[in-house]
Amino acid sequence: MLADLPAFERLAAILGISALFGALATWLRQPLIVGFIAVGILVGPVGLELVTKDDVLGLLAKAGIAVLLFLVGLRLDLNVVRSVGPVALATGLGQVAFTSLIGFVICLGLGLPWLDALYAAVALTFSSTIIIVKLLSDKREIDALHGRIAVGFLIVQDLVVIVAMIALAAFGAGSGGAAAAEEGAAGFGAARMLIALGKGVALLLGVGLLMRFALPPLTRRLARAPEALTLFALAWAVGLYAICEIIGLSGEVGAFLAGCSLAGTPWRDAIGGRLTGVRDFLLLFFFVQLGASLDLSRLTAQVGAASALSLFVLIGNPLIVMAIMGAMGYRRRTGFLAGLTVAQISEFSLILAALGVAVDHISPDTLGLVTLVGIVTIGVSTYLILYSGPIYEAVAPYLGLFERAHPFREIQHVERGERDIDTIVLGLGRYGGNILRGLMARGRSVLGIDFDPEAVRHAQREGLAAQHGDAEDPEFALALPLASASLVICAVPHRSTNVAVLRHLRSAGYQGRVALTAHGLRDAALFESLDAEIVLLPFVDAANEAVDRLLGTADLPA
Repeated sequence: MLADLPAFERLAAILGISALFGALATWLRQPLIVGFIAVGILVGPVGLELVTKDDVLGLLAKAGIAVLLFLVGLRLDLNVVRSVGPVALATGLGQVAFTSLIGFVICLGLGLPWLDALYAAVALTFSSTIIIVKLLSDKREIDALHGRIAVGFLIVQDLVVIVAMIALAAFGAGSGGAAAAEEGAAGFGAARMLIALGKGVALLLGVGLLMRFALPPLTRRLARAPEALTLFALAWAVGLYAICEIIGLSGEVGAFLAGCSLAGTPWRDAIGGRLTGVRDFLLLFFFVQLGASLDLSRLTAQVGAASALSLFVLIGNPLIVMAIMGAMGYRRRTGFLAGLTVAQISEFSLILAALGVAVDHISPDTLGLVTLVGIVTIGVSTYLILYSGPIYEAVAPYLGLFERAHPFREIQHVERGERDIDTIVLGLGRYGGNILRGLMARGRSVLGIDFDPEAVRHAQREGLAAQHGDAEDPEFALALPLASASLVICAVPHRSTNVAVLRHLRSAGYQGRVALTAHGLRDAALFESLDAEIVLLPFVDAANEAVDRLLGTADLPA
């Protein structure tokens, strides 16, 4: 019997199975979370029985949560929230509020007790920063306007979940089960609240003093040996987690504060980079343990409720984000792409529900319900984000309700006037930016377009005519000064972007010349077959010019 194997052999078997399921999840283009929960079900009591109650998986899982929250605190970058202005706060807080309220009503309608309904509703509000950043980075959309906004409100969500954990610690301190929790809801003892508040203030003061006097010189010395610095960071995260549990506060809050205390040091990126792999390895055990704790016989009875909540997350959450962003003056495409990032629940949702079970506020059935919703929404939303472009084109005609008649946040007027623009450059990176400057130096009237708000602001600070826009947006071509332009240049060397630009320009009736950019001869041949008048090959062109100079067949610069 596999349960009788020694602990090390069982651990080896779990890791081997996890590697196989991880490879399968990668092949299916799914986040590893889904695969690891499936591993837990397979190796749990209803499967191979490799996970037992006396296993060390619980300890490793707790360490994984500590490292996860430590890294959230370590990389908490409020500048990202500031860079996209009020939309990150309004969308983040608005989505959390509306999702919680509507989700709570739905959960009550599904027959959940009020406290279970509250936990489940709050769990529905959080989306996975880790998964979303990975997907947007893979699609090269992390610097797009919708990507920046999404990362901004995901950070707001992370802050909200930390506050929720603090509230859970205070509400659950000393409660002896669900009955006690309900008692506390009616009239929570003032003394207990004051004690919890006092402990929290003392913790903050203690960490603040360490940040001021002890941590800077200590990390400076340890930075000479990167391994020692990494070990200290790991010990600090787990240690503060343990201290908070000892004094009756939430250990998760302690780990988060540990990360915040090192976020201002020059070595935060080095620490974060070294601990990311440790986090992923340890979180494996949390998700495996979570899967192993699920009772499949009870889960089958929750399929209906899980389906209803999953539909709400997959459809309702994006609609909430689109409504808020549309009211704030953003275009429907930006709202739609940003909204898809909240069409799932996150690992924090599962952690929050697991904490609710740990303090006996909610039943394991509710944890199973939240987990089932997580599996469905994470799996489906991954494909929604990966294929967001074609999906948007299919539903765009029905989304007019979510866009103002004048989406002023994105439509900007160029001071030169539409008639003066004779050249449009899409993409203001190093290549496109230099093309724009070179054309202006030769007397051309050029408008630069980029999907990165920072690139646009940088160009405008130089005095260049630039505005925000997404080259792959089928509707954006209609807002360009195509009537006066004789040349449109796409300086973004991505095949899909260039093909989309050419298609959208032709659909808009543009008859001028189009120049596309390719990084290889295969893409160049494709663009020529699509009747692009000019195909730029930056590396080939630069290499040919370098050869000419080296052989003396071109004038050397003065």
